[in-house]
This record gives sequence, C-alpha cells and structure tokens, in this order.
Amino acid sequence: MATETITLDADSKARRGFLLALGAYLLWGLLPFYMKAVAHLPLAEVIAHRIVWSVPIAAAVLIWAGRTADFKAALRSPRTIAMAALTAALISVNWGIYVWAIAVDRTVETALGYYINPLVSVVVGALLLAERLDRLQIAAVVLAAVAVAVLTIEGGKLPWVSLALAFSFAAYGFFRKTLPIGPSQGFLLEVLLLSVPALGYIVYLIATGQDHIVSSSGADRALLIGCGPVTSIPLLLFAFGAKLLRLSTIGIMQYIAPTMVFLIAVLIFDEPFGTTQAIAFALIWAALAVYSWSMLTTARRAAPQPAR
Repeated sequence: MATETITLDADSKARRGFLLALGAYLLWGLLPFYMKAVAHLPLAEVIAHRIVWSVPIAAAVLIWAGRTADFKAALRSPRTIAMAALTAALISVNWGIYVWAIAVDRTVETALGYYINPLVSVVVGALLLAERLDRLQIAAVVLAAVAVAVLTIEGGKLPWVSLALAFSFAAYGFFRKTLPIGPSQGFLLEVLLLSVPALGYIVYLIATGQDHIVSSSGADRALLIGCGPVTSIPLLLFAFGAKLLRLSTIGIMQYIAPTMVFLIAVLIFDEPFGTTQAIAFALIWAALAVYSWSMLTTARRAAPQPAR
C-alpha cells in the first residue's frame, strides 16, 4: 500500500510538472506574435520594459512560494550577485537578438537557433565540464555542424542570428548552474539587477519625450506593460515544472517551442524558406532525433529496475 501511494504521488507530480512545462513551451511558441506586435517600437525600449515589468511578477511568485529567505541571503553574497550579473547580461543579449530578429522578419533563424541550442549545450559540456559524448551525440553534433555549413555556403556568411541565440542561451544555462539559489530566486535577482539601467533608460525617455509608455497611445502602453508577463510567466512555469520532471522528458519537450516558431514563421509570417533552408532544417531535425534517442537510451539504462 505504501509503495502504491508513493507511485501515485510520483505520477501526480510528473503530470503537474508536464502541464507546467507544456504551458511554458506553448507560451514561448506563441511569443513571436507578441514580438511582432511590438516590432514598431524601439528595440531598447521593449527590452527595458520586459525587464522592469518582470520584477513585480517574479517578486510576487517568490513571496507566494515563501522563498524570500534564500533571496535575502543571495543579496548578501557578492559572488552570487556577480554571477547573477553575468547571467543577466547573457539573457538580455539573447532577448535583444530575439526581439530584433522577429521585427526584421528573420523568425525562421530564431527557430533554427533554439533547435541548435541543445546540441551547443552538449558541446559546451564536453569542452568545459569534460563530459563524455557517446557516438550518437557526436553524430548529432556533426549533423548540426553540416547544417550550419550548408547555410554558410549558400548565404556566403555564417547564420549569425541562429548561432548567437544558441550560444548565448547555452552560455546562460552553463553559468546559471553556478548560482547557488533556485530558479525563481535567480530570475528575480537577474531582472532586479537589470532593472537599474532599464528603469534609468525609461526615465530618460520619459524626460526627453521619446517614450511610448506615457507619451504614446493606450495600445502601445499596454503592449509595453505586457512585455513583463509574457517574459516572466513562461520562465516561472518552466522553473516549477522542470523540478517535477525527468531531464529526458524536458529534453524532448524543449523542441515544442522552436517547432511552433518555425511553423508560425513559414505559414503565417510567410518568411522565405527555400531548398537550402529545407536541407539545413532536415539535417537539424535528424540531429535532434539522434540526440533524443541517445538521451532516452541513457535514461532507460539509468532507471532502477523493478524488483522481482
């Protein structure tokens, strides 16, 4: 009876984690619509409002979760603040490139970047953490490299938007692991640090009459304030969901958002998608299939065997 209770509790947590993570990925997948809606506004102003309006939401969630003691301890640690400043800078670069790319009709490249990201993380782990790659993982990385080479040869230059998004987010994930606090506390610390220059910039824009929060229409004002929820809510949903799920489940689910972004870019935004892009994406999808198979195989081997 006790074993059945533990199993049911574990299943309940897994279902709750799945729904939370699914909500995060669906919101991320729909994010291009929102970023397209704010594309007429200055990039720096959009990023500043993403930061500032995320602070109250992140703070409210932290208070609701009763984790303020951890956050107060982090504020007293210069090392934690320094590392949070680094991760905050990395995620703000990632946000900036993403918003800009969608505004200039390069959404397909953002989808490619987030497809590549898991494979970049594997390479980062191998180079910086001495993690060993199996043959399937090496094959997946090679396929991704070939896809990048195909796009580079066809375009005459590296697909820098995709690579910048993939590497900045991989670097963010790598350094984020060094923060000795939970994901919700870390997110609040990051946006709190970023809010100092962001709020200063917004005040400057208001003082000089260049802003779109006071001097503009109600629609623009609502869009800028809404940048906070569309940024923070999926991040917090993911943070809580990931704690309840196995790494292999998260690994498969992370392809939901870029797939939605890709379909939106091609079918709704009508961005160009020629033969070369089709070949590159086919290689990336093949690489992700190989990588996912390797990840699932490893998870099955690591799972405890039932007693006989």
